[in-house]
Parts: sequence; structure tokens; C-alpha cells
Amino acid sequence: MTRTTPLLFASLLLAGLLILSGLRPYDRLTWLMEVIPVILVLPLLWITYPRYPLTTLLYVLIFAHALVLMLGGAYTYARVPLGFEIAQFLELERNPYDKIGHFIQGFVPAIAAREILLRGGYVKGRKMLVFLVVCVVLAISASYELIEWAAALIMNQGAEEFLGTQGDPWDTQSDMFFALIGAVSSLALLSRLHDHELAKLHQ
Repeated sequence: MTRTTPLLFASLLLAGLLILSGLRPYDRLTWLMEVIPVILVLPLLWITYPRYPLTTLLYVLIFAHALVLMLGGAYTYARVPLGFEIAQFLELERNPYDKIGHFIQGFVPAIAAREILLRGGYVKGRKMLVFLVVCVVLAISASYELIEWAAALIMNQGAEEFLGTQGDPWDTQSDMFFALIGAVSSLALLSRLHDHELAKLHQ
């Protein structure tokens, strides 16, 4: 509970940035659809904090993920200036910020799933843990693609900004592939640090 003050400050900062991102977004409906996870998760984290506090690592990752979502919501993923800078540097034909978003969509939920599985004692064995975490990430990614598909059907032409396909017929498949890369990268880079963070929760 000694983390309460910095977490409160981070929450207030995130709320302020959320408001800022919504002041003059490129498309209001797209902004709302992109930042809904932030709007829902932020109060949920505080509700569960007293009885189920997460590791500091996971809180930091969630904060970073929220920033990615809000930036994408403010500009739409196909128009984020950072993406144009990366595209120019790497000589890409399209703005890659959408792929960054889907990479993060795998990178952050991988640690969240890992934390829930380990703390609940739902799985034994590191290989099975990795397998299940990757399965959870791919399930989340597939669910998000289904939401995008539903949005396309409901919004018709207005869905283009939310989908961010930029004319790529394989956008759905590549989105899930980047989420997979994100999950594998997260497990490879952060598993040892995450184990250390989990151990501190029980001290």
C-alpha cells in the first residue's frame, strides 16, 4: 500500500491526458471507441486495488498501453505523427502506428495473463504457462478483430478510421501476428523481472 500515492498521481495524470486527447480528436466516435478500454480499466484498477493489487511492473505497462490507445484515438492510428516519422525512417509505405498498437496489445496482456495465472495457481510448469499466456493473448487479439468487424458492419463507411486497415487486405492477420510477437517478446524480456515483482507482493 506504500505505492498508493504514486499510483494516485499516475491515475490523475492518465485522466488528464485522456481529457486532453478528447478535446479535439480527428474523429470523435473513433476516439471514443479507442479509449473505451482506458475509461473502463482505470476505475476497475482502483476498485480491485485494496484486495488484489497488481505488481508495479504491470501497472507501468498498463499506463504505457493507455498512452498508446489515447494517442491513436486522438489522431486515428493511420494519422499519428509518430507513425509517419517511423515510416519515413524505415521507408515504409504506410503508417505503422497501428502495428505498434497491436504489438502492445500482445506485450501488455501477456504479463497481465501471466500474473493472474501464477497468483491463482491455475497452472504448473513454465512451458504450460507460456503456452496458456500466448493462447490468452491470441484470444484477446481475435476478440478485438471481431469487435472491429462488428464496427465495420454497424458503421459502414465510418469504420475506416477505427479499423485503420490503410488498404491492406491482410490487416486482420498481420494485427494478430504483431500481437503474437508482442506476447513472445514480453515473456522473453520481462518474465524474470515479473517473478521478482510477484515475490515482493508476498513479502
